[in-house]
Amino acid sequence: MSTYAAPVTAQAIVYPDSDGQPMAENTKQFRWIVTIQGGLDALFSDDPNVFVAGDLLWYPVEGNPALRLAPDAMVVFGRPKGDRSSYRQWHEDGIAPQVVFEALSPGNMLVEILGEMLERLRFYERYGVEEFYIYEPDRGALSGWIGGGGELAAVETMSGWVSPRLGVRFALVDGELALYYPDGRTFASYVELAQQRALAEQQAEQERQRAEQECQRAERLAEKLRALGIDPEES
Repeated sequence: MSTYAAPVTAQAIVYPDSDGQPMAENTKQFRWIVTIQGGLDALFSDDPNVFVAGDLLWYPVEGNPALRLAPDAMVVFGRPKGDRSSYRQWHEDGIAPQVVFEALSPGNMLVEILGEMLERLRFYERYGVEEFYIYEPDRGALSGWIGGGGELAAVETMSGWVSPRLGVRFALVDGELALYYPDGRTFASYVELAQQRALAEQQAEQERQRAEQECQRAERLAEKLRALGIDPEES
């Protein structure tokens, strides 16, 4: 991947690249963060002007390094791909992430979740996010807010909801999140992708073997016909 070079400015203010917090608190949360971010990255892999990141600090206001959040996954339309140590909005033509995702840590107290997510909702609302989605793996709960222009309204029914920006469809299948690409394929974990790839390779090898066996049978038949004085091409 190319490395995106942000404009160089002379300034004494330090914008840390890390908030000192872990990306995830357990394996389940980590798996969902990686699956969501990876699926979004794959969705826009052919579009050079869609930037997708996971657990990257976003600084919306120059001169205020304390004002920041690191969404579990974010999508920014209108910004080039490339590596960044943080997303400093004033270096990005002032473009805020339009879509953000949060995968909550199983085991968190509900009151803690509600308090933290309310703070994040207000932050995203204030700084220009258009779509905000939360998934709670332990509870099988899915929430979403949509809007822009300083106000985000809750999506009444998330199961079956299609993101206006992403074209991704949300569903809860047996109490677990399922995300569908516009073509109907589902987001998959790295393990699932590896299994799918192995199955595809196995099927391709079986097809190759069948074709080879068919070719051998045809050749044996042709030899028998020639032994009888029959031209296989004329038979």
